[in-house]
Amino acid sequence: MIHLLLVWLLSSIALLICAYVVPGFELAGFGSALIASLVVGFLNATLGFLLKVVTFPISILTLGLFFLVINAIILLLASALVPGFHIRGFFAAFLGAIVLMLVRLAFRLIMHA
Repeated sequence: MIHLLLVWLLSSIALLICAYVVPGFELAGFGSALIASLVVGFLNATLGFLLKVVTFPISILTLGLFFLVINAIILLLASALVPGFHIRGFFAAFLGAIVLMLVRLAFRLIMHA
């Protein structure tokens, strides 16, 4: 249970870092980040999983880079659902997906070190 709460908190912090770094990626505050991280996680577990399975051949051809496009789509969809979370266009969502991937990777390395 504690691990799940820690992952949720770190995902929210990753979204805040992304909002600070990526232009066009906006969060109203920490509460919006908490809700947005829940929605992004839920969408990744459901719709994101389905899209990744369906587009697996394309992902193989692009060496996995197409997964970033799917993550950008999930972020755009989450920004449409969560008040206080806004992404201005696909390019900002794509850059946000890259930054989120890198920040989450850094958090995983720190947690397992």
